[in-house]
Amino acid sequence: MEAFTVVTGTVVPLNRANVDTDAIIPKQFLTSINRSGFGPNLFDEWRYLDHGEVGMDCSQRPLNTEFVLNQSRYQSGTVLLARDNFGCGSSREHAPWALLDHGFRTIIAPSFADIFFSNCFKNGMLLITLENSVVDKLFQEVEATEGYQLTIDLAKQAVITPSGENISFEIDSLKKHCLLNGLDEIGQTLQQAEVIKTYETRRQQEAPWLFLGV
Repeated sequence: MEAFTVVTGTVVPLNRANVDTDAIIPKQFLTSINRSGFGPNLFDEWRYLDHGEVGMDCSQRPLNTEFVLNQSRYQSGTVLLARDNFGCGSSREHAPWALLDHGFRTIIAPSFADIFFSNCFKNGMLLITLENSVVDKLFQEVEATEGYQLTIDLAKQAVITPSGENISFEIDSLKKHCLLNGLDEIGQTLQQAEVIKTYETRRQQEAPWLFLGV
């Protein structure tokens, strides 16, 4: 998993509350367990004017030019600014896969659905919860300034605006450690490989009958 330290990116404002995971990646695209290839179908039903299906060439599909991802000023965005309860609905892990595959590393919102929140961190994406008033101000600044960028410094737990303002945020210490070091759950386990090996050797000596036929 790619480590997250400091990220500077253009902000994409998605001014909708209660965005569910079926809107993030519709159910017909859940046929693959590979983590890549979902980016073109991110927000598929809002992004395109036709109905999307697996295998379609998205470069040939008619675009909804009013949707934020199709506006030229937000084409290279890596920071998603959202509203309350982002990621509600089903627990599909394809939702963070699609967001990451499109290029988003950070989402800022007043609140997130619990399972989506957990899934994002497990896949190396930083979710930042800020007060509604702060998010409102960021929306105003983003929409007023083309090319508006934020810098997210995870070690300092700070969101830095173009004016130099530092907005602090809270994060669980274990989630922070894993992101800074690029560790998913498998990576965390492998850090204890020697301890596990020592335990298994001792256990085999103490109870050899448990290992018969292994």
